[in-house]
Amino acid sequence: MARRLTYWIIAALIAGLVVGWGLHSAIDDGTPAAAAKLTDIAGYFAVLTTVFLRLIKMIIAPLVFATLVVGIAHMGDTATLGRVGLKSLGWFLCASLMSLLLGLFLVNLLQPGVGLGLPIPPVTAASGVVRTGFDLKDFVAHIVPASMIAAMADNEILQIVVFSVFVGVAITAVGDAAAPLVRGVEALSAVMLRITDYVMRFAPVAVFAAVASTLAERGPGVLRDLGYFMASFYLGLFLLWALLIGIGFVLIGGRMRLLVRYIRDPLLLAFTTASSEAAYPRTLEALDRFGVPARIASFVLPLGYSFNLDGSMMYMTFASLFIAQAYGIHLQLGEQVTMLLVLMVTSKGIAGVPRASLVVIAATLSMFHIPEAGLLLILAVDHFLDMGRSATNVIGNAVAASVVAIWEGGLEPRLPADIDPPPAPSSGLLH
Repeated sequence: MARRLTYWIIAALIAGLVVGWGLHSAIDDGTPAAAAKLTDIAGYFAVLTTVFLRLIKMIIAPLVFATLVVGIAHMGDTATLGRVGLKSLGWFLCASLMSLLLGLFLVNLLQPGVGLGLPIPPVTAASGVVRTGFDLKDFVAHIVPASMIAAMADNEILQIVVFSVFVGVAITAVGDAAAPLVRGVEALSAVMLRITDYVMRFAPVAVFAAVASTLAERGPGVLRDLGYFMASFYLGLFLLWALLIGIGFVLIGGRMRLLVRYIRDPLLLAFTTASSEAAYPRTLEALDRFGVPARIASFVLPLGYSFNLDGSMMYMTFASLFIAQAYGIHLQLGEQVTMLLVLMVTSKGIAGVPRASLVVIAATLSMFHIPEAGLLLILAVDHFLDMGRSATNVIGNAVAASVVAIWEGGLEPRLPADIDPPPAPSSGLLH
């Protein structure tokens, strides 16, 4: 099914481009009435995408909990868990720094905001994005869930990880007495994988609706106006892909090309839906096929969704300095490095926040006396940029899990890329 789904998603993407562009061309005549009509049409399309993303959110919490608890239970001891956690965080830190530095280098080299011919909004204008300053006390307190039920209801992945770690460690400490609970959680994981299969069949419809909605409302002109900025950012993403995959080849070897092949489905899903979260279940299955042990994948992947969003990290430096260039504000190298460090810290405190990258950028701009209203320049194309950074996040987390698996003793035998693992307790995700 995986291969057929990929083809259907590509077809839906093309169909969405054609339908959205066609609707905009047929209806838009420059009048407010036409714009309102296009907004209404886009809203009806968006309902389908919203339903799909809600179905994904329905899956995420129980899937993360089940796979993570079983993975920790099979690690054997807390020393192994601590070792894997430290290696994962070490990789996340290096990957984040690499992403931020690459974005910093490219935006200074290509200067997409210099000489921008667009009308710049007034300095006093608001961006419409709620700013959230980084507060260490709030961040640390937010990590620990006040309620497991509330954490799952809100899809707070980091809080779910913390609770799951406690449960997994406790199961390990209890030993044989907890064996029935482990079997129950394994069965829950198998059921959630089966539900994932059902939900993914709706993905092409959601992709078609998402693309058609955006183009119908905004039209192709928005891509043309900020084309150089978008092209520069996507060049940076491709270079980041090359770096991540290249490092993977160095650390994993020739088998790395199989990982690239195995993650094409979740990568395409993340790109077309502009949601890293939508690709989580498929990424977990792809890592299973590739041979990443379940205990590693089920721990590193959810942790990476809070600490290893490589595409989002690059976007933060790129967009912040693009806005500064558009206003003609020159930042010294020292100020840019300081901005990079601020972004690296603040980005870790906003997991689960909608349009989190924009929230962090809005909070950072004011710290460096850059008009926050500059966000209005990129809001129009943020969806198209989010597609690229979501796909990059998938690659970054897949490589991270694979590298940690190598550091922890190697990969298991791989499964063929064109078959789905059986959603039963004997699946590689469950042992």
